[in-house]
Amino acid sequence: MNTLLAFTAASIALIVIPGPNGIYIMTRGAAQGYRAGLVSALGVETGTLAHIAFAVLGVSMLVAASPVAFTALKLAGAGYLLYLAARAVLRASEPDLGGGADPLPLRRVFRDGVVVNVLNPKVALFFLAFLPQFVTAGAGTAGARTQMMVLGAVFFALALALDTGYALVGAAARRWLSRRSGSTRRYGYAIGGIYLSLAAYAVIA
Repeated sequence: MNTLLAFTAASIALIVIPGPNGIYIMTRGAAQGYRAGLVSALGVETGTLAHIAFAVLGVSMLVAASPVAFTALKLAGAGYLLYLAARAVLRASEPDLGGGADPLPLRRVFRDGVVVNVLNPKVALFFLAFLPQFVTAGAGTAGARTQMMVLGAVFFALALALDTGYALVGAAARRWLSRRSGSTRRYGYAIGGIYLSLAAYAVIA
């Protein structure tokens, strides 16, 4: 029980610290409302399922053992954030509060969420550095994998619950923006700047 509580606390700490996942969910909620925010959260947590599978299969360990592979992961994540920044600036008329710009299709919102999380080094390192520490020593390969899947499921449930809160925050921001004329263009540039900052952080962190 103490192990599970410690893992839960570590998981919550990771999830609530601002990062690409939470920022992406909140910006989608602010741009297109709660439904898009929720879809983006589902996409992000689908990426979490991929991280769990990578950890269980040992892929994460292989990536961490290779400086070249881990650097490539970081650069790929930064590159995708740069892509999101450019898209936000080019669509500076977002959010679609007045029926102007077409909202992003939900399938793209979901896909972006998956990619942002899969290429998030912070999450990859969590499943590499922290998850194995909560596995019982001497459990054997099968037992260790089972424990990792159970702990991964706990992380997934916590993350999805908290990400739903991020979607609500984004939807509330959308309502606030809708009452302020001229805010939509500034919103696009601001979100582009946030993604650009996250990309820079991903490279130097």
